[in-house]
Amino acid sequence: MVKSVRIGNKIIGPGQPAFIIAEAGSNHDRDLSQAKKLIDIAASAGADAVKFQTFTADKIAADTDDDVVKLGDEYQGIPTLYQLYKGLELPREWQVELKQYADDKGIMFLSTPFDYDAVDELDALGIEAYKIASFEMVDLPFLRYIAKKGKPIILSTGMADLGEIEEALDTIYSQGNDKVVLLHCGISYPMPYDEVNLAAMDTMRQAFQVPVGYSDHTLGISVPLAAVARGACVIEKHFTVNRNLKGPDHRFAIEPDELNAMVMGIRQVEAAIGSPIKKHTASEEVHYRRGRRSIFAKKDIPAGTVITEDMLAILRPGIGLKPKYFEVVIGRTAKIDIRKNEPITWDKI
Repeated sequence: MVKSVRIGNKIIGPGQPAFIIAEAGSNHDRDLSQAKKLIDIAASAGADAVKFQTFTADKIAADTDDDVVKLGDEYQGIPTLYQLYKGLELPREWQVELKQYADDKGIMFLSTPFDYDAVDELDALGIEAYKIASFEMVDLPFLRYIAKKGKPIILSTGMADLGEIEEALDTIYSQGNDKVVLLHCGISYPMPYDEVNLAAMDTMRQAFQVPVGYSDHTLGISVPLAAVARGACVIEKHFTVNRNLKGPDHRFAIEPDELNAMVMGIRQVEAAIGSPIKKHTASEEVHYRRGRRSIFAKKDIPAGTVITEDMLAILRPGIGLKPKYFEVVIGRTAKIDIRKNEPITWDKI
C-alpha cells in the first residue's frame, strides 16, 4: 500500500490534492527583484511551493572544453556547461531573504541543492523538504548525506531505470529516512510528447509503493493535467516572468497566465476524478426525473380494466414505472381510474 508523506502542513499521497511546485529554477537571472517577482507569481497562482536551485559552478561542473560540454546556439553564445552554470548561480546570501519573502506570501520555499554546503545551508534555513534533481539521483553518497537530515525527499528520476531508482531508495532508507516521493521526469528541454511515458508512473508506484508525481519539461500545460488524472501526487513545472527573457530555461517555461491556468486546471481535474461509484449525481437529479422516460397511460383506463399494450406509452418525464416494467404492466388490472397522460405506478395496478 502506498504510504503518504507529510511536507509541512501538506499530505502527499493517494486521495490528496496534488502538491504543486512552481519551479523558478534559474529564471531569476541573478536579479533579486525578479526572484521575488517569481515568488509573487507562484503565490498568486495558488501553487503550494516555489522552488529555486542552489548551486555553485565550481562544485557542479568541471571547467573543461571537452566536446560533450560544448553548448549549441540555443544557449545564446555561452560556450560550455561550466560557464552556463557560472552565469546562473543563485547568490547564497539571497536565500534567507527569499525564504522570508515566500513565508510572508504564504507559499512554501524550496530549493534544490547541488553540493554538500547547499544541503547544510538549506537545512539551517528550515526548509520543509529536499528536492533532488534527476542528474543527482545516482550520486549515492550525496543522497546518503541528504537522507541523514531526516527531512522528506522529493526525488526526480529522469533517465533512470528501475534498478537505479531502487539503489537510490535503498541508500535513503539505509539512513532511517522513509519519507520519499518519486517524480517521473523526462530530461529534454522541451520534452517531446511522445517520449513522456506517463504510464511509467504506474510502474514506479507499483514497484516501490511510494507517492509518485511528475516533473514536467513539455511545452504548455496539457501533460501536467493528464499526469494528475493518472494519479500524480506532485506536479513540478518551470515558469518564468516572460518567456522572451534571455536565459536557457525561459524558452520552455510557462508564463504567469499559463501557471494560473495550470493550477486551476489541476484542481478542476482533481474535482472531476471524484468517486468510482457510477450513478447519477445530485446536479443531475432534475434531469434524471425530467429527461428519462417512464410508463404513461395513452388513454383513459377505467378501474377494473385489464391493461393492454395499446393503452400504454413510454414517455418523459421519468415519474412513473421504468420502461423495463412495460411487459409486466400489460395484463395487470387497474385498481383505480387512470387518466390519459397519467403515469403508471405500482399503487394504481
